[in-house]
Amino acid sequence: MENTPAKIVLIVEYDGTDYFGFQLQAKHPDQPTIQLELEKAIYHLTGEELRVIAASRTDTGVHAEGQVVSFRTKSSIRTRSFVTGLNHFLPEDITVIAAYRVDASFDVRIEAVSREYNYYILNRDTRSSLRRRFSFQVPRKLDAASMDRASHELVGEHDLVSFTGALGTRIKTIRRVSRSEVESKKDMLVFHMTANSFLPHQIRNTVGALLQVGMGKMNVSGFCDIMNAKRPGLAGPRAPAKGLFLMKINYAKPFGEEN
Repeated sequence: MENTPAKIVLIVEYDGTDYFGFQLQAKHPDQPTIQLELEKAIYHLTGEELRVIAASRTDTGVHAEGQVVSFRTKSSIRTRSFVTGLNHFLPEDITVIAAYRVDASFDVRIEAVSREYNYYILNRDTRSSLRRRFSFQVPRKLDAASMDRASHELVGEHDLVSFTGALGTRIKTIRRVSRSEVESKKDMLVFHMTANSFLPHQIRNTVGALLQVGMGKMNVSGFCDIMNAKRPGLAGPRAPAKGLFLMKINYAKPFGEEN
């Protein structure tokens, strides 16, 4: 009798610099993606050709500290051994932090309550050798307080279509934002945003608009006008991917203990 497939959830961190996003590229299946590397590692560990599903599909060059993925397996490998085993086969810029065995019905996308992202802005006139892959340098002094005030206007339930590009007519663009703020840490500004889900390029376009506020090219009222206009592609210009991190996926209940 065959083993009943188990569902495994992984917490994954990665440096997305050298990858074409999380998701496999249908037109270019050999292009490096996080999904491709994870599936290759699973095959080397278990001998199974499996598909992994991510809670949030990060774009080209975007990083993650707390991506959540799942897959089904007939392997009898202990859950903790998935961590050590997969890390043995993964490249150094992708790491499995934890693994959990969950109910077969659990869906990492549908059951996610919210997603948390950070965007890092290096606000100084000299580049950083250490942070160049993980932040966007803006040499002009930014008004972080005004950026923070503008960002607060996004909290609540809003139609955020102005912060994305052209979308199909069936795509819902109302999102529920529970946190939106700009924090200043010496020469680094960090834009924190938490929402139930995100539109394509929403955060990077939002950062672009906030930078206009920070440079004095637009006031808080103008930022609100962009949101209220509800016109695709109005916010920007889009900030580079390298400053964006998926920090955490939140669920109503914890996954439980690793075993």
